[in-house]
Order: sequence, then C-alpha cells, then structure tokens
Amino acid sequence: MLQTLSPRIVYFGLTALVVISMAFAMLYLEEYLGLAACPLCMTQRLFIVLVGIFALIGGLHNPSGWGRRVYGVLCTISAVAGGAVAARHVWLQHLPADQVPACGPSLEFMLDTLPFSETLSIVMMGDGNCAETVWTFLGLSIPEQTLALFSVLTIICLWQTLRSR
Repeated sequence: MLQTLSPRIVYFGLTALVVISMAFAMLYLEEYLGLAACPLCMTQRLFIVLVGIFALIGGLHNPSGWGRRVYGVLCTISAVAGGAVAARHVWLQHLPADQVPACGPSLEFMLDTLPFSETLSIVMMGDGNCAETVWTFLGLSIPEQTLALFSVLTIICLWQTLRSR
C-alpha cells in the first residue's frame, strides 16, 4: 500500500508535518504558553524547516529516479542533523543538577558580538537554559518530542530515498 503513494504526495506530506510542527512550536508553545525557545531549540527548528524546504521543493519539482533520491538525501541529512541536536538537548536535560553547564548569553547577543563560528560552537554545547524542562506532554519534554519527530522524519525520508518507485 505504501508503494502506491506517489513521491510527490510523500514530499507534500513531509512539508505538511513540518508546517504543523512549526505552527505548534511558534503559535502554541511560544505565543499561547509564552515559552521562549533556547538556542538549541532554535537550532532544531532550523533543521525542521530545512526538511520542510527540501520536501516542498521535491514535491513541486516532482523529479523521478535520481532526482527524487537527491531530495530524499537532503531531507534525510537535515533530519539526522536535527536529531543529533535534539539528542544533545535531551542529554543536557538528563544531566545531574551539579553537572549542568552555566547559563550563557542570549543568542542575539552572541550573534551581535561573537564570530559566527564561535557562536555556533557555544550554541551546540548548550547551556543551563537548555537543561530546563519547562513543559511536558505525555511525560516527554519538548526536546524529547522533537527527537521523536526527527526520528519519524528520518524514517520517512530514508524510505522515500530508498524505495524502488
């Protein structure tokens, strides 16, 4: 049954999943609940959006053969990279309190004052703000939910890349 789905529909489905997840993050978590995104959250959002952009372009272009695989690989790489950032975030949240890194400056401040490479390094290390668990659903923190989303995205993107049609 899954093989009957056209690659275009799968790419548009991925795009829809990304739009829904970003709407949830920006409209519900940020606007309605008032939760501010930490630097690792922002990085994860970047990778989610990249998956959506590559999937949207793949759906609009609707290539066959190797072209479909190129978009699938780009989506997969973005999903795996985002999953790695989410895994780091989950790891930070599960550190004992005495091992949590100190809170650092805001992302805006770092981008304004530090070279980009240094800002990127600091962001990827995470800080005390990233270790806080401020909201859960079904016992999962936001980074754990995001890691689950990246896992689903990775599986779909890999399937899209490797399927025979």
